[in-house]
Amino acid sequence: MAKRTYEIVTPQGRARARRQLDWQDHDILRRRWHNFEEVATGVYRSNQPSATRFQAYADLGIKTILNLRGPLQEPFFLFEQEACDAIGLKIVSIGLSARKAPRQERLLMLVDAFETMEKPFLIHCKSGADRTGLASALYLLLYSDADDDTLRAQLSFRYLHIRKSSTGILDFFLETYLARRQHSPIGLRDWIVAEYDRDRMMADYQAMKASETFWEGW
Repeated sequence: MAKRTYEIVTPQGRARARRQLDWQDHDILRRRWHNFEEVATGVYRSNQPSATRFQAYADLGIKTILNLRGPLQEPFFLFEQEACDAIGLKIVSIGLSARKAPRQERLLMLVDAFETMEKPFLIHCKSGADRTGLASALYLLLYSDADDDTLRAQLSFRYLHIRKSSTGILDFFLETYLARRQHSPIGLRDWIVAEYDRDRMMADYQAMKASETFWEGW
């Protein structure tokens, strides 16, 4: 079955895209719930913003939007691109998965983006819970002296992240690096390049979930 395509140029296309955004992408829930918070000086996180919220964030001084959903030809991105172009916000798009370990090349793109994006910037995914939580933790890991518990808190139910769901792979990714760093110091980029194995990480995570110890303290 061919994937449905969207456009927002014609009135009919715009209305259809708006319906998809409201009901299938759950934008109707985000009208009051924003999951917005400051991560560090000049760095913010939230769920998928609306055009009105992009304007509000620009008014706060935000210059760059880090979109972790990827530059997809879907309503959320079409409306995002339109809104940001209209008010001069730059979008950096890096597609991450909430339910699979991150790809090595996407992680390196994320690390590079942190180094080059103009601040203040906003990190978002769909709900602002999982991918945004991991990215926020990695930013603090790279640019602050936050302790491990503070890093873990970026992936917490405070943001509606559920550790024991399939998105727990992101916690497992973070914990794997923290354990490796504790064993012997290694920078995040060096670990990603030299040691990170996505397939092995997902296999190890599935093995852990299948074991009796998964539900003990995880």
